[in-house]
Amino acid sequence: MNSQDKPRVVTSFEKIGTDLQEQIKLEYPYGFSQHLISFNNKEGERQSALRFETEEKIYLIKMTKIIAEQIIDDDDDYDDDGNLTDDAKEEYEEKYDSDDIDDTDA
Repeated sequence: MNSQDKPRVVTSFEKIGTDLQEQIKLEYPYGFSQHLISFNNKEGERQSALRFETEEKIYLIKMTKIIAEQIIDDDDDYDDDGNLTDDAKEEYEEKYDSDDIDDTDA
């Protein structure tokens, strides 16, 4: 499906399922804060979000830079330097085939 034709889902990291969170960690193994984009919401307010694309949808996961850094700090899958641990990376790579990203639990 062409990216322009995919529905866009605006949500928060806490509201997406664990499977999607793990797939996002594989996509962004060094943290999220440097990958945030800005957009205007329906009300015209400026928002920041992490963009994540699956076969079916484009997710805009609302977060500020501070929240993005806090998510990584609080997550045991990331080390003290904010990098995805080798164990977590290996586990998620085995669990998710990069060609078969599942977005059914969002």
